[in-house]
Order: sequence, then structure tokens, then C-alpha cells
Amino acid sequence: MFDLHRLRLLRELKHRGTLAAVAAALSYAPSSVSQQLSQLEAEVGVPLLEPVGRRVRLTEQAEILVAHTEAVLERLERAEADIAASLTDLTGTLRIASFQTAALTLVPTALGLLRDLHPHLRVHVTHMEPERALPALQARDFDLVLAEEYPGNPNARPAGLEQEDLLDDPLHLALPKPADGSDTDGPTAALRSLADHPWVMEPEGTAARHWAMTLCRNAGFEPDVRFETTDLLLHLRLVEQKLAAAFLPDLVWSGQPPTVTLRRLPRGQGTRRVFTVVRRGRSRHPAIVACRDALLRAVTLRSDEV
Repeated sequence: MFDLHRLRLLRELKHRGTLAAVAAALSYAPSSVSQQLSQLEAEVGVPLLEPVGRRVRLTEQAEILVAHTEAVLERLERAEADIAASLTDLTGTLRIASFQTAALTLVPTALGLLRDLHPHLRVHVTHMEPERALPALQARDFDLVLAEEYPGNPNARPAGLEQEDLLDDPLHLALPKPADGSDTDGPTAALRSLADHPWVMEPEGTAARHWAMTLCRNAGFEPDVRFETTDLLLHLRLVEQKLAAAFLPDLVWSGQPPTVTLRRLPRGQGTRRVFTVVRRGRSRHPAIVACRDALLRAVTLRSDEV
């Protein structure tokens, strides 16, 4: 029988990419990781790694082993969930990753609800954008991720992850100057009126940036992006100071009235989807169920305040 610990190291290598990254994540020496994988190769009887420059990649046989390891770990997560469900007190640590606006508006309320209902559950929250958080979830660095999906830009759905919708968050064009005309002129006209104005957007490579660039190009212009940041509060501040135009979601105001002039977006582009993601086999764990329930309650409480 193959050693499960060594199989997990092979799985970690698939998700993290290098022996050094595996060693750093698990607090091992790289030489120890390499030695364990060499022993696994001896157990299996075929090469599992092949050199590619200064890196290594998994062989076809290693990929087969990783697929079976994923199935074993999923079953073990279900066992862990069943054990936790058999207990009367919810304990342990729940690790959450969240993008900024959800972390600011929904997560604090949910944490308060969890503290009151499950005082012995320790919750650890990390601010991290979905592009980094979802691979980290696969690598078992987190238990639950709050993620977002922009219109017309569906996220890749990695095998082994499960999603659950949380809310639809309206998106708006935020104007950095007095509006020319009224909202009845139409969303495309409002966009084109900002063709020569500076813009603030999220960095290249993010789903939000791809969506925003597509919107502007469909309106017939290439935006002059002078500011790049994932910090949407900075986006808002730049618009308030009339330094940039931006696309802003409702969550950025935390239930308070908007502080800048907003315009509608073209049909089908006015809402982003916010959802939670967990590893398959983990969704029945009581801590996950409690967290998702608390987040849904936070959404309801926010809606009642608006």
C-alpha cells in the first residue's frame, strides 16, 4: 500500500509547482521533500517526476496517483465532517479567504454571529483576491473562500471545488465629473463621455480588469488607465477627488448612500456574483455550514439596512 503522507506531498507539488514551495508551505527542508518523493517512486516502481529546466513536472503515472489521492482526501474530509457533526460543541479553526469589499461589509457581521453562536470556534480571516485564494483553497491553505464573478467573465471551475451563491452585487459607472445629460441618455453614452478621462481599475490579470476593459472597448474606446489597485476604497477616493472614473459595486458603500454620481451599465453587465467556495467533501462540515449560514444572515441584515 502506498504511503498517504508521501502521496500528499506529490499532490502538494502538483498544486504548488516547485519542491521549494511545498517545503515552505509544510515547514520541511526541500531535501526532505525530495527524499520522500524518491521513496514514493521506489514504492510505485515508476518515475513520478521529470526535469524541465530547473523545475520538475509530474509524469503521467504521477498524475494518476494524484487523482486517486484527491479522492482519498475528499473521503477523509467527509469523515472529518461526520465526526464534527457528531459532537455537541463546534471547535477547531476555520480558515477563510475573502476579497476586499466582502471582507469589509459581510465578514465582520458573520464573525460576530459565529462568535455568539459558536464561541469555541476559532476563525482566521485573510484578505486575498480570488485569483490567488482559489488555488490556495485547492492546496488546503484555506477552508472557505469568498469569491466574485463578473458578467460575461465566468471563472474557471477547478475540479474538486464546490460553489454556493451568496448574493448578486450591483455594479455602476462612477463619474468623476458633473454628469453630461441625464441617465436617460443611456449607459453606453455615459461610458463614451469618459473616453478621454483617466481611469482607475484593478491590476492586469484580474477578472475585474478584463471585464472593465471589455466594457470600455465595446463602447468604442481604449481607457486611459492611470491607477491600478485591488483596493476599491482607493478607487472610490480617486473618483471623489475627481481624479479618475471607475466601476464600483454596491458593497463598497457598506450600506451607506453613494458619495459619487452613478450611472447604469449596459444591459447584462450590471451585476457581479458573489459566492463561497469549499473543497468537495467539506461542505457538510459543521463549521462550513455555520459560516455559510452566518454569511447569508449578514447579507439579509445588510439588505434590511439599505
